[in-house]
Amino acid sequence: MLINQLMLRAAAHCGRWTAVNQIIRKNSDMAEFREIFSQARHIAVITGAGVSAESGVPTIRGAEGRWRSWKTQDLATPECFSRHPSRVWEFYQYRRELTLNAPPSAAHRAIAECEARLSRQGRSLVVITQNIDELHQRAGSRHVLEVHGNLFQTRCLSCGDVEINHKSPICPSLEGKGSPDPHAPDALIPVKDLPRCDEKGCDGLLRPHVIWFGETLDSQVLTKVEKELETCDLCLVVGTSSVVYPAAMFGPQVAARGVPVAEFNTKTTANTPRFKFHFPGRCAETLPVALARHQSEVI
Repeated sequence: MLINQLMLRAAAHCGRWTAVNQIIRKNSDMAEFREIFSQARHIAVITGAGVSAESGVPTIRGAEGRWRSWKTQDLATPECFSRHPSRVWEFYQYRRELTLNAPPSAAHRAIAECEARLSRQGRSLVVITQNIDELHQRAGSRHVLEVHGNLFQTRCLSCGDVEINHKSPICPSLEGKGSPDPHAPDALIPVKDLPRCDEKGCDGLLRPHVIWFGETLDSQVLTKVEKELETCDLCLVVGTSSVVYPAAMFGPQVAARGVPVAEFNTKTTANTPRFKFHFPGRCAETLPVALARHQSEVI
């Protein structure tokens, strides 16, 4: 059931949270979730591409996952970067520019606002995201674990140095490049003109500091994720099809401990039967309701 957004905005703006709760009571599952939410101390929110899709960032699967005539799965590999570094950097130049101009969605903002509010109450919320776009951070989330890396970090293939990089374009030779038009030709930029390392005496070729297909996840990040999954007392799985491993098992891992897990997605997934709740629809519509201030909250 879709919630009337205008009513919610009016209620939030005027501080009339009783109106929000009256809307919520029309959905018994949401009402039950809200009661559990009001008592949770450590909340883990696992997010996928569906959250960023609502900001206009295309997913990497299906028709949206194509750039020119290639699938993302074919471009985002060490092998493709080794053979066609110019093509891969064109693709990431396109993704970087697209993401820099994408606003955080209502779902991003709801998560960030909830984290800030709960922290004032001595409670916590952590975001465990498969996304690489930094939209959670731009929305205001502070406790974010990026399972697949970060689009705005680079790693040197020579010295291994990792740096934050928000340059637009990332280097002069990529300015105006990266058009997704299927008829656009490869720029064939010489390797020496692609992004290079700034470390003194290095000048090595840079690559995006993201996890490509066929690569293993960062063990340090996974250790932090495991700790959060083992201690949370409520888990939300938001905007993910639950087909990419090991992230697809994060929610079921929490559910196996007997902890309530709520799935927010446009469709059911293979993991839906394992979870206590499933809220269909756009997470930009369902999450602001689910994470709104509960009437029992003092602050």
